[in-house]
Amino acid sequence: MRGPFLSSADCAKKRFRKRFPQFIGKNLFSFIALLVASSVTCGQGVSYQEKFRWATEAMRAGNLEEAGDQFASITKETPSFAEAHLNLALVREEQGRNEEAVASLQKALSLKPRLRGANLFLAIAHYRLNHFDKAIAAVQKETAFYPTDANAWMWLGVVQLASENPEEAAAALDKAAKLAPDNVDILYHRGRAHLLVSKNNYEKMFQIDPKSWQVHQVLAQADAEADRHDDAIAEYQAAIQLAPKQPGLHEQLGTEYLKANKLDPAVEALQQELEIDPNNVLARYKLGLIEVERGEGAKSKELIEGAVRQNPGLKDSAYYLGRAEMELGDNAAAAEAFNRAISRPDTDPEIVQQSWYQLGVVYRRLHHIEDAQKAFATFQRLKDEETQRTQERLKKKREASGQSAAPSSATQNPQ
Repeated sequence: MRGPFLSSADCAKKRFRKRFPQFIGKNLFSFIALLVASSVTCGQGVSYQEKFRWATEAMRAGNLEEAGDQFASITKETPSFAEAHLNLALVREEQGRNEEAVASLQKALSLKPRLRGANLFLAIAHYRLNHFDKAIAAVQKETAFYPTDANAWMWLGVVQLASENPEEAAAALDKAAKLAPDNVDILYHRGRAHLLVSKNNYEKMFQIDPKSWQVHQVLAQADAEADRHDDAIAEYQAAIQLAPKQPGLHEQLGTEYLKANKLDPAVEALQQELEIDPNNVLARYKLGLIEVERGEGAKSKELIEGAVRQNPGLKDSAYYLGRAEMELGDNAAAAEAFNRAISRPDTDPEIVQQSWYQLGVVYRRLHHIEDAQKAFATFQRLKDEETQRTQERLKKKREASGQSAAPSSATQNPQ
């Protein structure tokens, strides 16, 4: 639509006949009413605000050429209209004409230095031109003027990453994440920044002391997080050779053995940890969990209760105590423990499911048939609900992978 730049009643009539052919030769009142509405876009004396509205609608509709022409015309007719310069710049950025966008944004900012979004989009234009120092300076002004704008902080982090300043990027992206904790783009760039900070720290550790046990510990932790448990075990063993009495190393080694389902070496490592540090509650607790799986009721109960005395808040401990009581044949104590596990708000959902199942078993042993049926029914309901949630997550993931709509420049992932 190029309404703001047409004029005369003839223009309006022509436009009306083209847009509303169904009214030609029909109801005169309808014809006149719609003719007036149509002629607004053609008459003389249309205000620059109305032209701006039309141009903005064209931009939102994706008619970039038309919108750009209209905004350019407005800036010539009304050069002091800062918002028109800003919107012209947005069109030019979408068209990839970033040098022109920079010029328009600078003009907008000369008219209104605190115009919201102007410094942000100036930074984006400079970023796309690889003018990283200028981009940082611009977006820092945006965060100073509007410190609660999560997108501004995100872009500051993005540009700092491009400038190879991961620590500054991480700081900016941490602020962005606090303002918009569910923004996927922010979380992605924040993760990248922190990974780079960690990588730089590890490289510095290697440079300072390549034979340090802490280097092997860091490598082991990285392997563990990537589920490379055999590699993690090897690195922890190397760390222990260099620091055999260092508290925590044997417990971490035992944990990796446990994840790899190597129970005998896990027990050995955890016992060694307790010899080095008798107060290591996690080593004691994990030993208790292994003994539960082995069916050693008395030993597992002693270890888990000892760990709970040290740390009453140990997550899921009530469930495993219930399992230990079942091995010992004390079904009443087991039922009490499983009920505690169910009632705790921090219990893992999967453990809650299993607690209901085991509760059904012990109620049946106690001949509480009705209670057993209710427990089994609750277990099945929770299991079905989890299955449904899993299916919905998969469905949403498939739907998201098929989306083609691109987000706006201020929010889209710049990668």
